[in-house]
Amino acid sequence: MTAKEYLSQAYRIDQRINSKIEQVQSLRDLATKASSTLTHAPNSSTKNIHRMEDVITKMLDLESEINCDLVQLVDLKREIVTIIKNVESLELQTLLEQRYLCFKTWEQIAVDLHFDLRWVHRLHKKALDKVAIIRFCDTSH
Repeated sequence: MTAKEYLSQAYRIDQRINSKIEQVQSLRDLATKASSTLTHAPNSSTKNIHRMEDVITKMLDLESEINCDLVQLVDLKREIVTIIKNVESLELQTLLEQRYLCFKTWEQIAVDLHFDLRWVHRLHKKALDKVAIIRFCDTSH
């Protein structure tokens, strides 16, 4: 796994968490509609009640997955922070933190650091080389 792939894992987990949160919200909306239908219906059928149970079960399952993903994300971010702290240049550390921990775009990073976008990309390559060396040294012991 390259340094960039390693560092990008946190962003992918974060995306997955956000997707699951959206799914839970969608299921919650569906459950609200279903309970509204159940309370206003004169003859509620058992089919609707089972459907409501299914929706609630799916919500609970997704929320459990989100919690597991959050633990994984926190652990991975802790690892990434440790590696970034071992990069000697504060400038490179800041770039890596903004990209791989704060998930900022290249344009946002360039503005924050007051650099040209092309310079940010050059610094990024340099930073990734440093991370690769740090990771290689950690695994070779």
